Amino acid sequence: MKTSDEKLVPIFQLYGEHKIWPTPDLLHCESIAARSRRHDWCIKPHRHNDLLHILEVRSGSVVLQLEGEEFSFYESVLFVIPSMAIHGFRFSRDVEGSVITLAKPMIEEYSKRLSLDGSLWSEVSMIPVMPGGVETLMVRLIESEYAKPAQERSVCLEGLVQALAVFIFRQKIKQKGAARDFNVRTSDQSETLLQQYQDLVNVRYAEQPTVTELALELGTTGARLNTVCRRLVNKSALQVIHERVVLQAKRELTYTSMTISQISDSLGFSEAPYFTRFFKRETGQTPKTFRRRHPI
Repeated sequence: MKTSDEKLVPIFQLYGEHKIWPTPDLLHCESIAARSRRHDWCIKPHRHNDLLHILEVRSGSVVLQLEGEEFSFYESVLFVIPSMAIHGFRFSRDVEGSVITLAKPMIEEYSKRLSLDGSLWSEVSMIPVMPGGVETLMVRLIESEYAKPAQERSVCLEGLVQALAVFIFRQKIKQKGAARDFNVRTSDQSETLLQQYQDLVNVRYAEQPTVTELALELGTTGARLNTVCRRLVNKSALQVIHERVVLQAKRELTYTSMTISQISDSLGFSEAPYFTRFFKRETGQTPKTFRRRHPI
């Protein structure tokens, strides 16, 4: 049972933003200071529907607020914060570090490629790291690649993040007692259903499935899915499907030379004009305009 306080916890795409995922990239990278200074170095408790944070603190202090508890750290640390975990931070003003945010489709793809313990993506973890160590180096490489457009940028970023995930996992195994998993809560049935629905959408979105069809596969009803989605992520079950279609359309418009008609076909639209109307309704611009603003 959710308390009234839990129901009021805001759900953000990135902290302070409610808009759809802002770029065709499946990851976002910025310095801790870039966002936290706008909020007086205090990121209030919130959660994300389908994003995972890898937060690396190189220097300064941080207080992690997690599911109503607080944990203080004064050394170089790296946090993994999965989706739906209620979390917040208070940083010292001299903090240095970075936040890498991964969208759910990227996490799922890595889970298939990398034979790592699934807890890496599903549990809140804290891992002490050495200043100048390999994890810090990987984060800085990701920062550098993310900051500028370059040929095969997306491929390079995905490779770097996969490598960082492997190094994080190795550190968890190596440090054991020093690394820490915060098992302070368990998902309720609604969150489990949401996770299953999002996983299924990620597999089936290009088939133009209906909410009813996906609900039947999950052994539930469309009404139940709508209730869960609206309560946990403040959107309808159909919006969850549409946002996944839009994300893939943006990626194909940005990173491929496929025609609008080919992209329309790959996403299950019967006609390109229908895809164009759908894309404009969801994003406020036509596919051609979006592509012109995001050249390969």
